[in-house]
Amino acid sequence: MIPVPLSILDRSVIRRGQDPATALADTVRFARQAEQLGYRRFWVSEHHSVPGIAGSAPTVLAATIAQATTTIRVGTGGVMLPNHQPLIVAEQFGVLESLNPGRVDMGLGRSVGFTSGVRKALGHGKEDIDGFGEQLTELLGYFTGTQETHRGVHALPGEGLRPQPFVLAVGSGAAEAAARGLPLVIAPARGEDAMLASIARYREEFRPSVWAAEPHVVVALAVAVADTTEEARRLLLSESWSMARSRTTGAFEPLWPTADVLAHDLSDRERGFIDDSLAWAIYGTADDVDKELSTLVERAGAQEVLVTMNTFDRGEMLDSYRWLSELVADSS
Repeated sequence: MIPVPLSILDRSVIRRGQDPATALADTVRFARQAEQLGYRRFWVSEHHSVPGIAGSAPTVLAATIAQATTTIRVGTGGVMLPNHQPLIVAEQFGVLESLNPGRVDMGLGRSVGFTSGVRKALGHGKEDIDGFGEQLTELLGYFTGTQETHRGVHALPGEGLRPQPFVLAVGSGAAEAAARGLPLVIAPARGEDAMLASIARYREEFRPSVWAAEPHVVVALAVAVADTTEEARRLLLSESWSMARSRTTGAFEPLWPTADVLAHDLSDRERGFIDDSLAWAIYGTADDVDKELSTLVERAGAQEVLVTMNTFDRGEMLDSYRWLSELVADSS
C-alpha cells in the first residue's frame, strides 16, 4: 500500500468541443468527488492565455471549490508570485483562510507568462523571477506581522492567520523553501536523480519556522491506473499530445480524444515529446502503480504525493483516481 496521503492538482483542462465554463464546472465537481475518495488536498493552477486551460485565476476558483466542499484542503499549485504584488496575494489568502479556517493551502511558484505578449499584458518580465525570494519574504511577513518592505502596511485580513504555504521547486524554489522553513513541492521533470539531489539539499539547508518544524516534501507527477499497462498509458496520451503540440506549435490545445491522437500521423519530434512526458509518469495496473509509487516515495522520503492526470474521457479519468485512492494505506 502507498504509505503517504495523495492529493490532486487540477488545471481545469478544456476538452475539444468544450467551453471554459464547462471545464471550470467540471473542476468544482471533481473536487467534490476527490473529497469523497479521501484525497487530502485539491489544488488549482495559474495559466494565462492558454487555449486548452481554463484555470487562470486560482484564488477565485479555490474559493468556489472551498464553498462546494467541507473537509478536503483547498489551495493553489500555484499562484505565480512574480505576476502579483505580495500584498494582494496575502489579502486573497487572508480572505480564503478567514472563510475556510484550517483548510487553505498557499502553493507559490516563481514562473512568469509563457510568451512575451502574456508577460507584457501581465506587466511583468522574466527579470521579475529574480525577486521571488524577496516577494516570498514580504508575503509571509503579512501573516506573521514581520513585513518590513512597506512599513505600516498590513494585509487585512492577514496578520495572525496561517494559510499553509508551499513552494514549487522551479529554479531556486527548493533553496528558497529551505531558507524560509516551508514545505516543498517537487517533480521528477529533470529526472529522478536530479529530483533526489534537490530534495537532499533542501533537507540539509532547511531552517525550522512557524510554518514547518521540519522538512516536508510533496512529490508531484502524473499517475494513471487501469486494468492493463497499455490502457493506463492511453489515459495519459491526450494530455501528453497537447503538451507535445505546445512544444511544436507554441499553444497548449484542448484535449483530443485518445482515438484521434492514436490515429494521427505523429512526427518523430512529436513522438519524442510524448515519450519524454510519459517517462516521468507512473502508470500501469494497480499492483504495478502501488509498487512503483511506493518505491519513489521511499527513495524521496516524501510525506505526500500530488497527482495530476487528465484524459479526454472524464469517466475514465475518475475511474483511475478512484482506483488510485484505494491503494493508500491511510488516507486520513
